[in-house]
Amino acid sequence: MRIALYGGSFNPPHLGHREAALTVSRELKPDLFFIIPDNIPPHKDLEQGCPSPEERLELCRLAFQDVPGAQVSDLELRRSGRSYTADTVAQFRAEYPADELVLVMGTDMLLSFEQWYRFEYLLRSCTLAAVARDEDDERRLREQAARLEERWGAKILLLRHEPLPMQSRELRELLRLRMGADQLSDPVYSRIIQKGWYDALPELSWLRQKAYGYLDGRRVAHVAGCEDEAVRLAKHWGELPERAATAAILHDMTKKLNFAEQLNLCREYDIICHNAELAHPRILHAITGAALAKALFGVSDEIASAIRWHTTGKPDMTLLEKILYLADYIEPTRDFPGVEGPRELAYRDLDRALALALKNTLDELRELGEEPFAATAEAYRWYSREFE
Repeated sequence: MRIALYGGSFNPPHLGHREAALTVSRELKPDLFFIIPDNIPPHKDLEQGCPSPEERLELCRLAFQDVPGAQVSDLELRRSGRSYTADTVAQFRAEYPADELVLVMGTDMLLSFEQWYRFEYLLRSCTLAAVARDEDDERRLREQAARLEERWGAKILLLRHEPLPMQSRELRELLRLRMGADQLSDPVYSRIIQKGWYDALPELSWLRQKAYGYLDGRRVAHVAGCEDEAVRLAKHWGELPERAATAAILHDMTKKLNFAEQLNLCREYDIICHNAELAHPRILHAITGAALAKALFGVSDEIASAIRWHTTGKPDMTLLEKILYLADYIEPTRDFPGVEGPRELAYRDLDRALALALKNTLDELRELGEEPFAATAEAYRWYSREFE
């Protein structure tokens, strides 16, 4: 029986790792195929912000879930201390004494193999299978394989592979810069963004795709307009445009849900609704939307708060809260009596524009015979007092 072992830090497991695993499955046709994330790498410390070993195991299960025959093993996580391949091979050799163990590795690993802990034991116990990244790698691998075979009697297989040129270290840097989504499977990238691992920030194009899936199709134009307006306001008033864009993209995620569905989300996220909020069902989407944005996309408290108050406003809002409230009110697709005043003021006097928008909202509610939400009335008193 042929048993393939593919270990590594997988920090994070990217599409290059997945393609290598597919090559192993196709070329070696192993009877058993174990992908083994390490516990603590033997020659390097994990950077701050990286997921824990258990969390990397979870990412690996997502990354390799569609590789034929592959199973992700927690063997090294069950051992304390640093993870040495020789210890892992010894465990497999004890369980499968008569079977062929094939140790899968990349170019750098084979080139430095004689520096590994108990490398001679590994050469006696395993066949090595090396995956090249490019033509130069393949040439160096052939030279190294010939040398190891001559000196140590090693058994080495070189796998035909069209690699994706990716490195985990570079990818971790990209994730901090709102890049790198194209190097990860969507389940892996989604989990990284959700948990905030690697200090990752979501690519805005990816975030739009995800958020728009929650919207009624007719609302997409409004959300896109709100994003554009929020970014313009942010640049004008000194807020980070990416924060404003993120808040705008996510602000109406739960808008299409009915009252019962809103209440279900409140229960799911332990949101305590007061009688005043229950009496104004139209504002619930701001509350549940903020909770969903944090749960699914790991947004900061500041962004969640902007989403939370984008419908009603409140006294003493942050700059981001003001920007999202006004962007939602004045974005280009909005066309109703009174919108032009705040739209014209928004780039001259932010607080005065806010006061006028709040007043318009209160006047409209009174004309409809509806009781204004208390936070809106309080917000209007707060922002109008300096102008009265």
